[in-house]
This record gives sequence, structure tokens and C-alpha cells, in this order.
Amino acid sequence: MKKSKRKYAVIGSGPIRIGQGIEFDYASVHCIRGLRDAGHQAIIINNNPETVSTDFDTSDRLYFEPLALEDVLNVLDVEKPDGVIVQFGGQTAINLARPILEAGWNILGTSPDSIDLAEDREMFEQVLSEMHFARPAGETVTSPDEALLVAERIGYPVLVRPSYVLGGRAMEIIYSNEDLKRYMTYVVDVSPRAPILIDRYVLGKELEVDVICDGVDCLLPGIMEHVERAGVHSGDSMAVYPPQTLSDITVSQIVETATALALRLKIIGLMNIQYVLDHATSTLQVLEVNPRASRTVPYLSKITGIQMVKVATQIMLGKSLKEQGYSSGLHPIPGSISVKAPVFSFQKLMKVDIGLGPEMKSTGEVMGMDIEYPQALYKAIVASGIGIPKDGSMLITVSDKDKVEAFTIARDFAELGFKIYATVGTAHFLQRQGIKAQVVKKLHEGEGNIVDLIQSGQISLLVNTLSSDRRIESEGARIRRASVEAGVPCLTSLDTVRALLIALNSRRSGKSFALHTVDEYLALSS
Repeated sequence: MKKSKRKYAVIGSGPIRIGQGIEFDYASVHCIRGLRDAGHQAIIINNNPETVSTDFDTSDRLYFEPLALEDVLNVLDVEKPDGVIVQFGGQTAINLARPILEAGWNILGTSPDSIDLAEDREMFEQVLSEMHFARPAGETVTSPDEALLVAERIGYPVLVRPSYVLGGRAMEIIYSNEDLKRYMTYVVDVSPRAPILIDRYVLGKELEVDVICDGVDCLLPGIMEHVERAGVHSGDSMAVYPPQTLSDITVSQIVETATALALRLKIIGLMNIQYVLDHATSTLQVLEVNPRASRTVPYLSKITGIQMVKVATQIMLGKSLKEQGYSSGLHPIPGSISVKAPVFSFQKLMKVDIGLGPEMKSTGEVMGMDIEYPQALYKAIVASGIGIPKDGSMLITVSDKDKVEAFTIARDFAELGFKIYATVGTAHFLQRQGIKAQVVKKLHEGEGNIVDLIQSGQISLLVNTLSSDRRIESEGARIRRASVEAGVPCLTSLDTVRALLIALNSRRSGKSFALHTVDEYLALSS
């Protein structure tokens, strides 16, 4: 196809690191292909040698430059593009939108004003208030004294994080004034200029949805339901599509709020919204909006057959959803089920605590597909590198708040023939419930303790939940590290353990597993 005189610059995501990975390179590449298919010239600015976007034949011109404002503006001054696209390079690219506009360049897609409306806490809260959408109570602070006042007002536990950061960096769940003071001292080094967001931590099911909007119509390719409850970063959580436990009312609420927010924020292209469904009140609350492509875009694109980035790119070039053959609303649910599972590199990242929380730690993701949820779950868990033990011994050490929930898990594993080990508090609780649990010493109790047992090779699976007690948690981190070094699967979320149990039962049931390519699953669904 003959190239037009129009050319566009695409800002990549820079070096891959925890919190921002290959999914944004996927988005950048598909954006470039969309531009070139439409007859335009595509320029990529990205300084990562290990990505497809920086291959010599991907774009019309490659600038292997740092994604610092000065370097990006130098490239734009040389190339003089008709527009700059920042929507597909993750948080790194989106943070450049405002200064690029102020330097006199045209931003394609969602405007920097709309980006700020979604990213600035106070402005976004005002939008939610005007639209009467629920969200966790919280405020923005800039000092330790303000933080303490807000936390005491909304009540502990609270979720704290700097604004304008990627991968949930420096995000924590805080349970006391003492821990909040410690956090505020530390976070200044991580994000010295950004305000700190403090939200009431809501225990519930986390959900997310991607929206493609042309300013008039909104297409929702799908809703993803997280397996782990809120508090585990979305990048570290398993997720299933289509949702398995949501009511029709909740699905309708998600579609209505997502569509209304996309139109109110004047999104042109892609947007991601994260929700929490409060366990206590069954209230759907908005956690955050990302006015850009998210890490779920490659998955939903493959699962649904919608080339989401290409569709969004065409919208930026002026072609509406209807002109591309799409109608507004939720895309029809396919017949197959897909499970996304995170991949971790803890064996290579020495001294890193493997406990999962609000700050992202995974280094990759995989997907399992099948026509039934348990089989899809099994495929995803196996592909993620978690060895699913068919039998053996299970070691459980959980915080007091998790003991009741851990009972049913221990009981089900015991019924499968697993021998149960537990530290004294957990063991005595399980014994009172009629479960045979052998007591193992804690770390500070001397030889023959929990780490010695792990290193002996007698344990097939370790379940260790995080504690707010600093002494207990210090020992917990050492226990988790020992499991990594011994090659013992360690799970820190009871939701993940429950998913593992479902997968194990599906394997033991003898049911056959469907073996199809992604395209074949799509054909089965149509």
C-alpha cells in the first residue's frame, strides 16, 4: 500500500521490568501495524533491545533512545510527526503526554486533560461523586501527619500508594499508626514529588474490564474476575474470563459504569477499569481507571478474537466502532474458558520475599484455555511453573485471622490423602476440628523447626499467609525463602490454594482435557 504523507510517533514502554512488561510491547507493535496497514508511516521511540517493537523491520523508523522527555522531544523535533501516540506504552508513556502536548505536539487519542482527570486523585474522586459511583473511602496526603489523620478517620486497614507509579510500586496494606509512620518515611525516597493515596482497604473480589471507546460508543471485549481477593496486585493475581461467580446484576452494573466513565472521561481508544465487589455489602466499587492499554489486552484480544489495539488505533485515526463493524456494549461471551496465571522468578531473584501483596512481583504470565473451568485452571497453574502435587505432605502456617478459612482447605487436602503439618497454633486449631495435624517447631524454637522440615524434602506444598505482626512476619519471610530454595511450591493466598485444590480434583477425576489451539477454541465458541 502506498504510504501517505502522514506519520505518527509511537512511544514505547522502555526496558522491561517488574510492573511493566512485554504486554506493552505487544500493544506498541500492533499499533504500529495498524498505522502501516492504514497507509501511514510509523515511528517507534523505545530503548529496549529485547522487544519486537525495536526490530529493524517493525516500524518505518526506529529511535533507540531513552524515554526521558528531553530525548523524546529531540526525536519529535527531527521527525515532526502529525501526531504522537502514548496510549500503548504503559505508565512510562502516559506520563509523557502532558509535557509533549505543552511542547506543541499533537497527542492522538485520549487527551492529556482526560488522562489527568483519570490519574489525579482529587479530580477523579470528584467525577465519581458527580456520577454517584461508589469507591473506597480515602484521601490524598502529602505529609506523615496528614496520613495519620486520614487513616484514623477512615479506619484501618488502609491501602497506601504513591500516585503516577507503575506496577503498584511502594503499595502496601497498613494496619497501624506505627506501620504508617514507617511507610511515609520510606515512600518519600520512592516518589518524592507525587502525593500519597490512602484508601480504606475493602475485602472483596477484584474485577477488571477493558473498554474501547470512540467518544460515542463503547465496546467491552470482556470482564475478568480475579481468583485472589483484593489486596493482591492485579499483575500477580490469577484471573478468569468469562467471570464464574458474578450475578447478572453485577455484570450489568460493570457495563453501565464502565461505559458512563469512558464517555465522561472522553476516552478515545483504550481504557482499563478495576473494581472491587465488597464481600460485606455486595457493593460494586471503583478502585481505579487507567486511561491506556492494560496488561490484559493481549489476553482478551486472543480470547475474544477482537484485535483490540488495532481497533483502538483506527479510532484514533478517525474510524468509529460502527464503521469497523462493532456495536456498543459487552462482547458476546465465548464457549471456552480462559485462566490467566502469573509467573514468578523467585529462584533467580535472591533475597526477595515471595509473599504476594499490592506491589507487583511477577515477571510473566501464561494462559490456560479449556471448555470447563477446572481444566482451564489446571492448565494455567501447570504452565505457570507451580508443581501440582498429587499426594504427599502439606505444611500450613497461617495468621490467626485465616485459621477458620484454612480449616476447610486442610480438611479437603487431608481427604485427598495428604499428611498435614502445621505450627503449634494452627495445628491445635485443626486438631480441635478433627483434623490430624502434626506439630512442627517454629524457627525460634530450635533444631527440627519448620525450615529444617522444608529442607528435608518431606514437604510437597507450603501454605503460609502474611501476618501484620512484624516478628511473625520476619520468620514467615525466612520460611517462604526456604521453600523457594528447596523447590517446594509456596502459596500465600488461600484463594490460590483453593484454586489449586479445584485443579487437583479435576486432574484426579479422570476427565479428559481438550487440546486445541486458540483459533480452534474461537471456532468452537462461534
